[in-house]
Amino acid sequence: MLKPLVKWAGGKRQIIREMISLVPWGWNRYVEPFVGGGALLVELYNIGLLNGGLISDMNCELTNLYQVVKFNTEELLDFLKSFRLENNRDYYSMIRKRFNEIRGDNSKKVERSILFMALNRLSFNGLWRVNSAGKFNVPFGRYRDPALPGFEHVKAFSTMLTNIEIVCQDFEKTCNQAEEGDFVYLDPPYLPLSSTSFFTDYTPGGFSMKDQQRLLGVCKKLSGRGIKFLLSNSFSQEIKDLYSEYNIHVIPARRSINSIGSGRIGQSELLITNY
Repeated sequence: MLKPLVKWAGGKRQIIREMISLVPWGWNRYVEPFVGGGALLVELYNIGLLNGGLISDMNCELTNLYQVVKFNTEELLDFLKSFRLENNRDYYSMIRKRFNEIRGDNSKKVERSILFMALNRLSFNGLWRVNSAGKFNVPFGRYRDPALPGFEHVKAFSTMLTNIEIVCQDFEKTCNQAEEGDFVYLDPPYLPLSSTSFFTDYTPGGFSMKDQQRLLGVCKKLSGRGIKFLLSNSFSQEIKDLYSEYNIHVIPARRSINSIGSGRIGQSELLITNY
């Protein structure tokens, strides 16, 4: 069974069974505008329901990784052969510095993809966070035995992406490309439940309440065009109010974003459908 290539804050592997139970029947193409680690994408592939699709994210380093895995598989594997992952703070600081130096450089896209995976394996909770200058600034994490994906994992993931279009763009543009008969899964950065919830900063601008409202407008357009969507978000009154005209399912979940183990308490999440 294929697994995601990266660990992702807010990843859906822990509630994937509940999500699969809500996936509609009889759709053509899969569209995911906030792909992140792609847990649902991977699971749909595992159970034979992925026939092609369009995935996107505003994190262009993440989409670069997926594009390299799809189009530059052998070059990536050759790079992996000579790449050594070291689990210490000095090494982490060195590769983070190098990554920030070459971010966005298409001539270094394979190296960027390797460094992205390495930072994902070594950073605190696998977080992605950038400062106002767009520099990745997540601190070093402490893991017992971190490892990069193996060759067979990369090859299998590349095979999954064969009929998947991968782009770095805003969610609204991606949803505008959806067609009648497509199935759209929307997993936006969650509305924070408290002032200390900081993990929505996937891009320098974050994801504001205004963006949440814009997303609702996009969902209404999808419904108007006869396109089925599944949306996940935090268990909050604001979100329940926004999507009150749709079907709201409450799902228990356990998040591990808190730096203190005792703070990683069970919470509920919302899964919302227009079908």
